[in-house]
Amino acid sequence: MTSMKMWYLLLLAAFLPIVPTVAEVVESVSKCDQFLLEAKPPQVPGILEGGKIGQTRYKLICQTYKNERKFLTLYDTENMIPVFSAYKYTGKQEGLKFNRPKKWMIEPQLENEDDPNKDMANDNGKTYKNQAVEKDYIDKDKKFNRGHIIPSSYGLTVSDKKSTFTLTNIVPQAISFNSGSWSSMEQCIKCIMDEYCKDNNAVTKAYVVTGAIPNPSTDPNTKLNKRVNIPDKLWSAFCCYDSKKKKWIASAHWGDNVPDKPERKYLPTITLQKLQEELKIVAFPETQCPLQTTVSEFYETQAKHCQCQ
Repeated sequence: MTSMKMWYLLLLAAFLPIVPTVAEVVESVSKCDQFLLEAKPPQVPGILEGGKIGQTRYKLICQTYKNERKFLTLYDTENMIPVFSAYKYTGKQEGLKFNRPKKWMIEPQLENEDDPNKDMANDNGKTYKNQAVEKDYIDKDKKFNRGHIIPSSYGLTVSDKKSTFTLTNIVPQAISFNSGSWSSMEQCIKCIMDEYCKDNNAVTKAYVVTGAIPNPSTDPNTKLNKRVNIPDKLWSAFCCYDSKKKKWIASAHWGDNVPDKPERKYLPTITLQKLQEELKIVAFPETQCPLQTTVSEFYETQAKHCQCQ
């Protein structure tokens, strides 16, 4: 009887469809929607509307590191920067040691969709047609560095953190903006998510979408090394369910990609509705995320290291 059961299981397995465990440049958001709240992508006018991509220049990347899906990116191959990256935040590990990788990575399938390598690959010093490489960011005349879209600090594991060091998750960002008000915002929202984004099983879970608004000018000075667009603005939004308060919470931020001024230490916390009005970005369409409220009411109780306003 046991041998017959085993034979049946083997026969069944032979005819079941093989589900790939890797990801790559994909044609549909549905191929990598586990990083989106309720599997619904942001609405970006003229680029991604109703889950459909408007132009072939924009490519969906199911960002994969060591054969494991990490986050989703919509990439602009002409401006060579992300439109946005989306990530499912699942908390932190106390005492986790992490050293920044010495090498940055690229997405092989942006150059050749038939490339069998579906993982991120190390930047090998070549110049690619459809994406930025590390040497594009070596520009002594411009005060910009490699600004993460999904920050490495949001990664749960060392592998998660390393996966953010792909140049398809990077934009040229004003140095003091990157290390100043933008960094403070990321840290503050991380603290909020750690404390308030708990589901009914007390498991940390939140959804983050962060993106860039490119500079529309054709002036060569708006690009690093005449290749990589220096975005005008960066924006970010998060949403989660707070099981203690029995409600959904959300907030958004955006900032001009210019050096921080001493008096502008914090970015204003805005509603999802305000993000839509000002930048036309619908971060979490058709979900339960509140449009008219923010999480700024929680800032006063946060520890100093959280850097909340």
